[in-house]
Order: sequence, then C-alpha cells, then structure tokens
Amino acid sequence: MTTKNGAVESCVFCGIVAGEIPAKIVARGVHCLAFADLNPQAPLHVQVVPLEHVVDAAAVHSTHGALLAEMLEVAATVATDAGFDPAERGYRLVFNVGPDSMSTVPHLHLHVLAGRAMSWPPG
Repeated sequence: MTTKNGAVESCVFCGIVAGEIPAKIVARGVHCLAFADLNPQAPLHVQVVPLEHVVDAAAVHSTHGALLAEMLEVAATVATDAGFDPAERGYRLVFNVGPDSMSTVPHLHLHVLAGRAMSWPPG
C-alpha cells in the first residue's frame, strides 16, 4: 500500500527514508539518502536510495535524470570520503534488477562497494 508521501508501507528502504527503521546514515541529498548496508559485502558497502519510491532501475525513466545524477554524485562522495579515490583504489557501483540479480528490496538502490579487489565477472 502506498502512503500519501509516495512511500510503500511494506518497503524497508521507504521505512529507512521515513526514519521509522534505524540505519547508519552516511550522506543525504535533495533526492536521495545513503546508508551503511546491514550485510556488507566489502569493507565499504553503502546503499544510495531515492527518497521517493522507485521500484528498480527498470522503472527509471527520463524524468529521473536529476535523481540519478545525484545518486551517482553521492556515491562518488561517499567512496572518496572513505578513502577510495578512483585514481588510486576505486570502487564499484551496482544496480540490481529482479530476482536473478539477487535483488531483495523492490526499491531502487545503488550499491557502493570498496576496500577489496573486485572479481570479474561479478556474481
């Protein structure tokens, strides 16, 4: 069920955005919020999520340009502030879509991962 502010009642990330579910917030933007992942897969693992409920990257459309730009800016700031300058060590950004990608929360989120060598192909 969607609330009047556009949040989805059963969505964990909407609950974090609303302040109803505790999370370690690491950055805020006008359109998005970044918080530490509860099950980190790297020394730095942060989720960057929009304040509005967007199901996933497949549901993004042209009107989300400012949101996506800010999500990428926040991700870069979080990684760089944590000591993972792209010129020296770098970081990985990941959007997952659908069950085969292991996406478990149907709310657009950008994983920011750093602090270990990443394998390729991922997964």
